[in-house]
Amino acid sequence: MLANIVVQFFLKGGPVMWPILICAFVAVAVVGERAFWWWRESRRRDPQKMEQLLAALENSDFNAAVKISEGSEDPIIRMVYRGLSHVHTSMQGALQLAAGIELERAGRFLTVMDTLVTLAPLLGLLGTVTGLMRAFLSVGSAELAVSAVTGGIGEALIATACGLGIAIFSLIPYNFFSGKVARLQFELETAATNVEVMVNASKAGGTFQADATTSRRQPANQPAVR
Repeated sequence: MLANIVVQFFLKGGPVMWPILICAFVAVAVVGERAFWWWRESRRRDPQKMEQLLAALENSDFNAAVKISEGSEDPIIRMVYRGLSHVHTSMQGALQLAAGIELERAGRFLTVMDTLVTLAPLLGLLGTVTGLMRAFLSVGSAELAVSAVTGGIGEALIATACGLGIAIFSLIPYNFFSGKVARLQFELETAATNVEVMVNASKAGGTFQADATTSRRQPANQPAVR
């Protein structure tokens, strides 16, 4: 019974409801995927290991820092590991590259959500225009049918309501996930700066302790980027 009501409501919205329906499916899929991804990332964070890593760096024991950070699924620690793997060559470049990879993973599909926020109301507006055109064409016909006029107005209102609903549904998660990405970017930049300061201070003070093999370590044991 409810399914029939939904189908009838959908059909009354006119042909514009089909692209609106596609937008709705995409919005639900993207929001669900991003919510699961951030939930999974929150479980991978390891503040205790991060404290151990910073303590090792503060003591200029970079070999221990590499061993602590190796194989971690925490994005911050993973970035630090890749930077320390190139401590003898271009650590700053390695940190920037690793941070860019983490931010790209975190910001995936945000462009899609931003597009839906703009596209869905425009499709609703298009449905409004086509519905009103249908209503006015019915008014101008020789035989005026009240059902045709009200059907056109109903089509306009249904399309507008659905388009705005999808935009609202997408806007709130979009702002939330954008804030999470900005927060992650701040944490990555802060960690990278701390690592660079500690390494440079250690080199300047003559307490730098890192084997030459450290820079040749390959991040093969890092989790695959998904």
